[in-house]
Amino acid sequence: MKGEADYRIDRRAVRRAFARAAATYDAHAVLQREVADRLLERLDWLPGLDPERVLDAGCGTGAVARRLQSRYRRARVYGVDLAEPMLVRARALTPPRRPWRRVPSWLAGDVEALPFPDACFDLLVSNLTLQWCLPPDAALVEFRRVTRPDGLLFFTTFGPESLRELREAWATVDARPHVSRFPDVQAVGDALLAAGWSDPVVDRDLVRLAYPDLRTLLGDLRGLGATNATLGRPRGLTGRRAWSRFEAACERFRDDEGRLVVTWEVIHGHGVAGAAPRACATGHTGAEIPVQLFDNRGRTRS
Repeated sequence: MKGEADYRIDRRAVRRAFARAAATYDAHAVLQREVADRLLERLDWLPGLDPERVLDAGCGTGAVARRLQSRYRRARVYGVDLAEPMLVRARALTPPRRPWRRVPSWLAGDVEALPFPDACFDLLVSNLTLQWCLPPDAALVEFRRVTRPDGLLFFTTFGPESLRELREAWATVDARPHVSRFPDVQAVGDALLAAGWSDPVVDRDLVRLAYPDLRTLLGDLRGLGATNATLGRPRGLTGRRAWSRFEAACERFRDDEGRLVVTWEVIHGHGVAGAAPRACATGHTGAEIPVQLFDNRGRTRS
């Protein structure tokens, strides 16, 4: 029987998977775009918000950061991602900087060890990244560290119902962690409070996506870089007999039209940067941008 430690995330495996997927990510990111739309709609609740510095933590190919820059034209927007090829793609998709148009700055970094000084952002946004930081506690503490007092956090992550169909199908084959576990709403809310975020609000949506077959579903996951990165994941090839049992178990999740339907539980959360977190030991080792390099307009000097 596998223990809880086997479900922790191998961050090096995450980096490799997303680096490989940089060229294909956008073609497969249908759900990610839909969730981003819902996340950014929540900023409409704050029509007077005028941040000077904004961070997109786990920016991928930069779609959310570019939209934040369009929304907050005076702000200095930064996008940080663990996989450098994602940032190369983000830069390629970003229009050139002009005197009348700011564009985001892209930096390689780990959301569990952000390369920024304390209290330098007014708004931090993170779309579908925290599920790669299981448990999310260290990342939420880092988010709080780099956010100024009374600054805002808006994020999404996956909840425990996500991919339950694949998890149940693999459970008929063996007890190894083929699919990640995700924390529930209560655990995410508790982690927010422990990290120093006040007035947290956490809720959830269930989204069901239908695929023509298992091959298409798994191809989408690989194209996104969303592969199994648990520490206890099987390291060898899956045998033919085990794979056949898994495929057969997936058949019961087809709908009346013969499509394979899988569930995604999307957790939405936001909070206000309150008191310093009770525990700040995050293993922060990132190369920091010294605070003096930020001028009063939110720019960085080269």
